[in-house]
Amino acid sequence: MRLPRHARRTSGRRFLDILLWPLYRLYEERLLASIHAGLLPHHVGIILDGNRRHARSLGITDPREVYDIGARKLDDVLGWCGELQIPMVTLWVFSPENLRRSTIEVSGIFAAVEAKLMALAHDPRIHQGRVRVRAIGKFSLLPEATRVAIRAAEEATATYDGMVLNIAVAYGGRQEIVDAISAFLTDNLVPDISTPEVIRRLTPEAIRSYLYTAGLPDPDLIIRTSGEVRLSGFMLWQSAHSEFYFTDVHWPAFRKIDFLRAIRTYQQRQRRFGR
Repeated sequence: MRLPRHARRTSGRRFLDILLWPLYRLYEERLLASIHAGLLPHHVGIILDGNRRHARSLGITDPREVYDIGARKLDDVLGWCGELQIPMVTLWVFSPENLRRSTIEVSGIFAAVEAKLMALAHDPRIHQGRVRVRAIGKFSLLPEATRVAIRAAEEATATYDGMVLNIAVAYGGRQEIVDAISAFLTDNLVPDISTPEVIRRLTPEAIRSYLYTAGLPDPDLIIRTSGEVRLSGFMLWQSAHSEFYFTDVHWPAFRKIDFLRAIRTYQQRQRRFGR
């Protein structure tokens, strides 16, 4: 029986990966040895790009399958961060602009996100590693089923003090800043506070305390997959002093050596924090 085209492509790539595995493994060990000698980032943000292009290369068109493949990559990233003892990772999985896509595709994205969040709530590895799962974004844009999945993952891991996994869903950096200033003004535009006093209180520190990420450290390193060299609104406020790494690899094909290369590049840079 002749296999479908995408199955033949997948099979061929797996065969090539098997042939190259010894070389990948050797290279990975060298990267790890080099990285362990340097300063590691405390917080890594990743823009997950390239799900659709990767799926097209395999002949996959079903939206749910497209995003399920990308969702499975999360398990690998958590393992890599755990191995390096990186305590926080933020993954951008859905932006408000994504709502402009077709209804079928948006439904596929939400279904994949919901399934992954529910899986995280019950994953023994999450509980063994005491990984705290948090979601950030404008949740009013999300369907109820997605909000239920978010609550399930957050409540199941709320007391954990190991790694922090932030899922940025319905997240946009501009909207985050607007919402932060709106919340600040709501709290401060009251009869017993004068307008000059409100203006005096409007400081970067004040705005930071109203961001979706209030209380979290800014990302040291931001990685974007799939070859696009832009942030597209990811953590616009928090990334002022972040280091950036862009790779041509699509998110579902992102390998450990790609992640380690990003960490090594981060370590090779001299961070000045605007000085």
